[in-house]
Order: sequence, then structure tokens, then C-alpha cells
Amino acid sequence: MLVPVAYGLAVVLVLFVVFIGARFLTAPQAAAAGYGVPAKPDGDAAYLEIKGLRDLTLGLIGLALIVFAGAHAAAWYMLVATVAPLGDTLIVLRNGGTRAVAFGIHFATAVIVLASAALLFAV
Repeated sequence: MLVPVAYGLAVVLVLFVVFIGARFLTAPQAAAAGYGVPAKPDGDAAYLEIKGLRDLTLGLIGLALIVFAGAHAAAWYMLVATVAPLGDTLIVLRNGGTRAVAFGIHFATAVIVLASAALLFAV
């Protein structure tokens, strides 16, 4: 029972990162607003696209690890990847975003990613 849950949560999380990356590439202003720190309409396009490409790449790396390297490698990936939503929490707080977004989206994501890592380590 643990194996499908561990892999299922991991796949959902990495596909969500792929989605976020694609959204930053296709609708950067909307994605930035959803992130919690709206972008300036006249100067942030390249940086938003960079974020999109990085998220898309990191999500695909996670998916490749899950599919081709197994639970242990994916667990380490998830553990290390927790740095991103923890950093996002701080970025939102330091740049005028709300505490609700910082903790309700980004910090909560970090907790879920850590739980995913723990489940994968247990497999």
C-alpha cells in the first residue's frame, strides 16, 4: 500500500512543477501573480521565462528519477528540492506577498515535498 502512495504523491508533485514551469513560459504575468509576488509589466519577462524553464526542467528531472532511477534517488531529489518552496516562502515574505500565500502555498508545499521524500525513503 505504501509504494503506490509514495510514487503517486511524487509523480503528482513533479507534474505540478512541470505545470508551473509551463505556466511561467506561457502566461508569465499570471503565473507571477499566482506565485504571490506580481511582476512588473514592463521589465520582468525574461526572468519569469527563466523561472519557467528552470521549473519545467526540474520537474522533468524529478520525473526521470522516479521512472528510471527508483524510489531512493527520487527521495533524495525530493529532499533537496524542498529548498525551492522554502526559499519561495522567504521570497514572498520579503517582497510584499501575503503571509497566507507564503505559508499556505509555499511552506505547505515544502512540507508535502518532505512527506513525499519520507515516503519514498520508506519504500
